[in-house]
Amino acid sequence: MLKLNQYSMGIGDRFAHQGNAQLAAMRQAKALGVEVTPVWNKSYREHAIIHTEPASVRAEAEAAVAALGWTGQYCVDADHIGLKTVDRFMAASDFFTLDVADFTGHPAAAADRDGFVKKYARYAGQLTVPGLAAPVAVTVDQIRAIAEKYLFAVQEAGKIYRHIAAAKGAGAFITEVSMDETDTPQTPVELFFILAAIADQGIPAQTLAPKFTGRFNKGVDYVGDVAQFEREFRQDLAVIAFAVKEFQLPANLKLSVHSGSDKFSIYGPIRRALRDTGAGLHLKTAGTTWLEEVIGLATAGGAGLVIAQDVYAQALGRFDELAKPYATVIDIDPAALPTVAQVNAWSPHQFAAALRHVPECPAYNPNFRQLIHVGYKVAAEMGPRYLNALEQFADIIAPNVTENIFARHLKRVFIG
Repeated sequence: MLKLNQYSMGIGDRFAHQGNAQLAAMRQAKALGVEVTPVWNKSYREHAIIHTEPASVRAEAEAAVAALGWTGQYCVDADHIGLKTVDRFMAASDFFTLDVADFTGHPAAAADRDGFVKKYARYAGQLTVPGLAAPVAVTVDQIRAIAEKYLFAVQEAGKIYRHIAAAKGAGAFITEVSMDETDTPQTPVELFFILAAIADQGIPAQTLAPKFTGRFNKGVDYVGDVAQFEREFRQDLAVIAFAVKEFQLPANLKLSVHSGSDKFSIYGPIRRALRDTGAGLHLKTAGTTWLEEVIGLATAGGAGLVIAQDVYAQALGRFDELAKPYATVIDIDPAALPTVAQVNAWSPHQFAAALRHVPECPAYNPNFRQLIHVGYKVAAEMGPRYLNALEQFADIIAPNVTENIFARHLKRVFIG
């Protein structure tokens, strides 16, 4: 079976121009003794907006690997796919994120629910999980409620997995099950029985993306109780380690933190937990590379700055259209956004300072950053004007991309 390394990082690249710069960050980490597998990811929605195909992601990854002489593992993720969208990704991908959050809350067949409850009623009582502070009370009614909420979703994940396996071969790809976009975080008991259902479906999941307490807004810091997050994260690690043994799941099964980019407040707790337990992690960074492109264009001045200013002006004018698809993962105060006139008067430094995620910088504006984050559709519609600028100013953009991934992400999460 294709086996994912202990540490991996999803690196989205909207316009497929920063593969070398992204991989350079992984090479810096490897030089310090920490190998992190790069996983290039791009969702169906992103491909639809930018008018690209999954094969372009594979081509970018392989070109970067060849250019930098990378000998480590690398993957290409079919990000957030379902049965209706997976076929488009089949040939190019070797990592599949099965997104079944929309199926939670839909009841499975009564016979299936009853069978699940009967099979796992043996865990009713006091469930002792190594790593948890105390035994957890479990009732048959709880198991039934968990089956009613999650069993159908896991069955859907099973259908998707088997569809992929039929096309690619069971050991030829890595499987992630994603449940981070549900209404509430999963409790340790819920997670335990979700993993039981995953095992029942024969899904050899190597990563699992649960929902955590707090907000994981795109491209900005975590919003929530950091101490509570750390407790949940450690509890999830303990439950996964226990479930792997109980249900014969893959030994390298690890947590995946979605929208994990720039969550600086929780990187310390994550790093400590990984150090204390020896667990693995998949961190998904999504669209921060696109933001570093805009920062690089602005920094270049001249035509580059004008493009960056135009992206903002159009994004502001199309606020509702661009924000709506991301409503659950952004939090923008329109009153805190600068006017187009103000931004058009900014120097390269002022634009970059407002956009670059350095919270201690007085000029940093998280509202501005989030709007640019969801405004990549504007750049896509610019077509050659934007893509040619990426090539023209590549020497300025690339160091931003590499520094962002290495210094702000890899170093803080995996190295310390």
